[in-house]
Amino acid sequence: MFKIIEKSKIWFSISLAIILIGVVLMATRGLNFGIDFKGGTKIVVDFGNSFDKVEADGIVKEYATDAVTKTVESTQYEIKSKDLDETKTAELFDALKEKYSLEDSALISQSQIGPSVGKELTRNAVVAVLIACVAMLIYIAIRFEFNFGVAALTALLHDVLITLAVYAIFNIPVNSSFIAAMLTIVGYSINDTIVVFDRIRENSHSMRRSTPAEIANVSINKTLARSINTSLTTLIIIGAVNIFVPTVREFSFPLLIGIAAGAYSSIFIASPIWVLLKKRNTKSKKVKTA
Repeated sequence: MFKIIEKSKIWFSISLAIILIGVVLMATRGLNFGIDFKGGTKIVVDFGNSFDKVEADGIVKEYATDAVTKTVESTQYEIKSKDLDETKTAELFDALKEKYSLEDSALISQSQIGPSVGKELTRNAVVAVLIACVAMLIYIAIRFEFNFGVAALTALLHDVLITLAVYAIFNIPVNSSFIAAMLTIVGYSINDTIVVFDRIRENSHSMRRSTPAEIANVSINKTLARSINTSLTTLIIIGAVNIFVPTVREFSFPLLIGIAAGAYSSIFIASPIWVLLKKRNTKSKKVKTA
């Protein structure tokens, strides 16, 4: 049986090191916010039929290195960039016209995206996460106990901070898809943690004379294979999507990081925190009765 709880300082130190590096970089360099947050230009070109997106991306990168592109309805090509001004946009469209023999009418839309949209998006996302966390805390406190709720929310915060840290360390652009991915990560991670906590609750009744650490170790080991297999299966699928479907990489890549962090936190973060809280409660009860 793996002694997970006894080595909790190691697990906490690994996570803390990654988070601290990310926090320092976010404080000094900041996150690499994309067009959805900083504003820029969005143009949509209709090719009239299917086209080679990789080839088109190569042309776009010559005029806007920060461009984010995707295919819409198989024939339309959306380009978003902070660096595209009117001159560069005209030059880019001329290059696409020449390469694909397009008419002037192929440029079906050209618009400016203001940074206010990104601020509103961020605010709504933060509110959504806070409401979800409060609702989950209430649900877990009622179904299990308050200590489980605090441990679960700490694990969720860990997953979010790890994902942000990776984006800060590798200076990966943050766009609206990232927000959607973060909300998905929160939902997935809590589900995995609940499975472990449910086993801890069951074992707490059958192992009344055991310590919280012993109960947690037994529970983690009984759910370890399921947690790893479920997470690996999910990661393989999302990894394949990330590699072979480039149009959704802005969504799938943060999912890869978040789900991996969620699998880690469910085993190595949430349960050890629950044990620490139980020990603290036991000590406070002894002090009161003394």
